[in-house]
Amino acid sequence: MWFLKRSWRLRLLQFIAVLGSLWMLSLLSPLKTGRSAAYIRYQWLEYTDDDESPEKVCNCSAVLQGEKEELRKAKLLTITKDFQKNIHIPDEYYIHAARDCRFVLINHRKYITFPLSKEEEEFPLAYSMVVHHKRLLRAIYAPQNIYCVHVDKKSPASVFAAIKAITSCFPNVFMVSKAVNVVYAGWTRVQPDLNCMADLYNTSTTWKYFINLCGQDFPLKTNLEIVQALRSLKGGNSLESEEMPRGKKKRVMNAYQVVDGQIQRTGKTKDPAPFNLPILSGNAYIVVNRGYVRSVLEDKRIQALIEWAKDTYSPDEFLWATIQRIPGVPGSTWPNRKFDITDMNAIARIVKWQWHEGSEDSLQSVYPECKGHHVRSICVYGAGDLQWLIEQHHLFANKFDADRDPIAVYCLEKYLRHRALTE
Repeated sequence: MWFLKRSWRLRLLQFIAVLGSLWMLSLLSPLKTGRSAAYIRYQWLEYTDDDESPEKVCNCSAVLQGEKEELRKAKLLTITKDFQKNIHIPDEYYIHAARDCRFVLINHRKYITFPLSKEEEEFPLAYSMVVHHKRLLRAIYAPQNIYCVHVDKKSPASVFAAIKAITSCFPNVFMVSKAVNVVYAGWTRVQPDLNCMADLYNTSTTWKYFINLCGQDFPLKTNLEIVQALRSLKGGNSLESEEMPRGKKKRVMNAYQVVDGQIQRTGKTKDPAPFNLPILSGNAYIVVNRGYVRSVLEDKRIQALIEWAKDTYSPDEFLWATIQRIPGVPGSTWPNRKFDITDMNAIARIVKWQWHEGSEDSLQSVYPECKGHHVRSICVYGAGDLQWLIEQHHLFANKFDADRDPIAVYCLEKYLRHRALTE
């Protein structure tokens, strides 16, 4: 098979995976229950307590409904040393698992290896994943999609080996062709997504939308729900893009450089952006169509903007937002402020900022108080945030920490898998 082009190898391996999954389904006898025939066929893909033994003491249904006693139990459980010890999966597990991909990663870890609907099969997605955790892929994996994975060059060798082992088990998942050393607020926060954009664009011609994720993201919707939300955009993009706040303007007016792994001002003032492009404010996470990605890779205006942005502070928080307002970019909107979109209105990502939190009866607060903890003023969600999260229209949420509160991630993943199989 090595002599075939990559695109044909991808299709052949996907076909083989589908055949294997259909053969397994043919062995299942139809059970006589009140559930749909489709659900019975896929029941072997459900997550059960036996699959995740450390978390089986939790009642996820009660957690998702916000029952206070169950949330209290979950919070107490996550701080016990024995629990933390049991839920930690060492990197060596994934490295060993890749020796038998079918049994361990697919049968035991229950990756979905065939499209669950024709609608999903006909609307493949492309993902860029800048990760250091390993659970995200299973939550968003579908065989018709394509995934580019970037691991920070600073990551321990065991993390890199573990993630590479996982990607080797799937024909539609690959490591980025050029990895970089990521520096917080520096240009290298943007470069991994640019590299994955190029790899994804050149590897497959069929995907419809591009979504970028980091290791502390997690989906709030099933793949089918994501597809339906993207179809409803009718070719448009969905990302935060609004007028630059006064307090952030210094980020693009002054030049910065990385010194000893930290970004610092150089003392120089930057020239205005090329082509007199208005610089808009946004964030790192986007949902954009294939044409937007093509423009990023080929449009001379955007190439000039990229070069200009390389010595700014936190370019990921204005680059995509600015490109979204450049006339002629597929799915873009006019730069007039009447077309501004906030993070709450875009569907790409929900993030709880500490200064926007408040009590439920406060008219000034944007969202309820964080039930987890804060890192850099961002809520790292706990189990108590799930009831509110699953009611939001966003496709993904940030941040989760599976090491700090694994129950939040486990219950959300279990909820989504059940929805996917019963849809």
